Amino acid sequence: MLRFLTAGESHGPCLLGIIEGLPAGLSLTAELINQDLRRRQGGYGRSARQSLERDQVEFLGGLAQGRTTGAPLALRLANKDWQSQRDQEQPPLTIPRPGHADLAGALKYGHTDLRLVAERASARETAMRVAVGAVAKALLATRGITVWSYVTAIGSIIASLPALPPADLHALAEQSPVRCPDPVATDQMKQQIDAARQAGDSLGGVFVVVATGVPAGLGSYVHWDRRLDGLLAQAVMSIPAIKGVEIGDGFAAARCRGTEAQDAILLPAPGSTAVAPFFRPTNHAGGIEGGVSNGQDIIVRAAMKPIPTTLTPQRSVDLATMTPATTRYIRSDVCAVPAASIVGEAMVAWVLAVALLGDGPTGS
Repeated sequence: MLRFLTAGESHGPCLLGIIEGLPAGLSLTAELINQDLRRRQGGYGRSARQSLERDQVEFLGGLAQGRTTGAPLALRLANKDWQSQRDQEQPPLTIPRPGHADLAGALKYGHTDLRLVAERASARETAMRVAVGAVAKALLATRGITVWSYVTAIGSIIASLPALPPADLHALAEQSPVRCPDPVATDQMKQQIDAARQAGDSLGGVFVVVATGVPAGLGSYVHWDRRLDGLLAQAVMSIPAIKGVEIGDGFAAARCRGTEAQDAILLPAPGSTAVAPFFRPTNHAGGIEGGVSNGQDIIVRAAMKPIPTTLTPQRSVDLATMTPATTRYIRSDVCAVPAASIVGEAMVAWVLAVALLGDGPTGS
């Protein structure tokens, strides 16, 4: 079984990741992983921390001469910010920030210093997920599967996507500082981010992850916990600040009639060069029907709430004195939707890699 585990805190010495179940012989390089780590650290609206951290992966085991050995693959990402924080005595954090794990984590684990919650619940942990996802992408690439993403909304700005092939949309997203293929919307999104920064506030948005080249037959309708759409939704929803996940048309399909929401199954036209035995003129289902991939592109859409840490104080309670209080600002992004889209790629790639190895088209 392919699985991974991460460890580490936001201001600890490092993040660690262990991947178990990788086949031997998979070609991997540090640069292959580092390029996705750089993509995660980019994006308009990120905090000053991103200029300090320069994430570089280190292989600690499971790799020899650039290829996996079949043993667990061990990864390490150093936290450079730890060097500047380690000798500074930090007072206990006792005022929980609304929207964070602070209060819920304290109630669950009994912590009186909320930093013990915040350090692990921090989105910094997603850096290792991106590293793990890059390994999954390398595995998928051996089967001709690619995973990429783009941003469709930030704040009140909604992109108008050009009718272009997936590869062209991907290229436009990579060129945009907010990872949006619409250049007009890109400028408007940047303006909204600047306005939110000036107001001491934050913004959320929507991103889409697309997987191309996925074969039919991944996932299963046999058991509820093996349905591919359910697995994808759980994985993407696990990303900090993600509050909604859609497959294909998602909620928009609820406003359609049944005859409008389905993807017709057609035979290729006579003389067509199509390789597949069937032709689907639309992809409302997002590449998954009955919990199983159907051979079309898989499309996953995620809604990210505004980052709850804001320069403007928010009402809370001091747990040490049980008196009303306001939150203290902790360095944070104004908008992390572009970065979250890279984490989304990682989680989608991971789920597809697990399905490919453990329950492929010949599985039950």
